[in-house]
Amino acid sequence: MTHWIRYRRRGEIGFGTLDGDTIVEHVGDLFDMPRATGRGIARSEVELLSPASPSKVIALWNNFHALAAKLAVPEPAEPLYLLKAPSSVTSPETAIARPASYDGKIVYEGELGIVIGRTCHNVTPEDAGAHIFGYTCVNDVTAADIIAKDKTFAQWARAKSFDGFCPFGPVIATGIDPSSLVVRTLLDGVERQSYPISDMIFSATALVSKLSHDMTLSPGDLICCGTSLGVGSIKGPVNVITVAIEGIGELRNELLQ
Repeated sequence: MTHWIRYRRRGEIGFGTLDGDTIVEHVGDLFDMPRATGRGIARSEVELLSPASPSKVIALWNNFHALAAKLAVPEPAEPLYLLKAPSSVTSPETAIARPASYDGKIVYEGELGIVIGRTCHNVTPEDAGAHIFGYTCVNDVTAADIIAKDKTFAQWARAKSFDGFCPFGPVIATGIDPSSLVVRTLLDGVERQSYPISDMIFSATALVSKLSHDMTLSPGDLICCGTSLGVGSIKGPVNVITVAIEGIGELRNELLQ
């Protein structure tokens, strides 16, 4: 298993692998044979960035058996998804500002994220794994009251695309089997979500395959696999949301009310 990290240091953006508290610097293209320089950088010396810069963010809805059962809705025959604006991406440990134009309910959704590593178009489920670079933690933040605000049009993209509403990281983990993972979400240190990825209706490779038949997936693109039971609103007083997946790490962000 390898943990890839992206950072800013002295005004320059770099990337590398994380070895304890040391970043092993790499150069080139993260998704195309990156090369280690042999130089180590202390984690404390850098500002952590999102581990990739996706051209698009795809977010799944109703992708867990347990949640579909609780909501009493049919399990979908094909993935149901929306696109979040790439500008919603923010860094791990960065505070999320409440939008000035919105004073309603904001909810957390702890999720597994798939990061694409190779250009992907019309691939089979059997070939999809070769196009996945790795996996990460995602908080699919949502301004919940906006979704049904207009009775004629469900505003999913708007509700999920405010600046800062897609923190992910802190790393991309490669060489890991997602089917064995458990997603945990904590609000101010109290566990609110704990669910197995094995309960997904569409597995990681099935998602990549099916989505690649709808659109070309590019290196760095992020697929948010959907969430399960335990989604809730961020009410305070401290508002620190942690999405933790063993083998990947902990994504921690504060919502500024």
